Amino acid sequence: MNAAVDIAVNPEDRMRADLYNFLGLILSGPPDELLLSQCAGLTGDDSDLGAAIANFARVAKVSKPARVQSEFNALFVGLGRGELLPYASYYLTGFLNEKPLAVLRADMMAQGMTRAENVFEPEDNIASLMEMMAGMIVGRFREPASLETQKTFFNKHIAPWAGHFFADLEAAKNSVLYASVGSMGKAFIEIEREAFRMTAG
Repeated sequence: MNAAVDIAVNPEDRMRADLYNFLGLILSGPPDELLLSQCAGLTGDDSDLGAAIANFARVAKVSKPARVQSEFNALFVGLGRGELLPYASYYLTGFLNEKPLAVLRADMMAQGMTRAENVFEPEDNIASLMEMMAGMIVGRFREPASLETQKTFFNKHIAPWAGHFFADLEAAKNSVLYASVGSMGKAFIEIEREAFRMTAG
């Protein structure tokens, strides 16, 4: 681990990266018993995001891994396809593997990001995009990205559709634990959108 990179990331940005990472983790596969018990220990505050985190913790506390696995499969895997298709291309064009994915791949290359060898999903899925933002903030791919670079990436690849996706997740008929993930993601994306809107440039 590069200690110099660690020092360069302020605590607020590290918290942002942690939440992006967490959303990426929980959206990439169903949580096991250990992760569910860690989720049950989360606490929130009086903000919309804090309330969503507290509600997520309450649901996680009464969730069983097998039930969450079934829920995840119904939402994202399904027979042929799940209830939701969590890809930028689909949300923005109505089709998979379209221009938004090509644009993302070019921007990933520019940022020094490559797809993990064991990942076969298109790179524009929501879990990967959350992990990319986290990695840019803390400098996982190269030095931590400037706020302006983060803003550009967010506005191109996340802002146009992620809020809509999280609202769909919150309302999906198969969502139980993931309804609270949807609330959490929706609140966080709104905070990020507003924070970036207020930054110069």
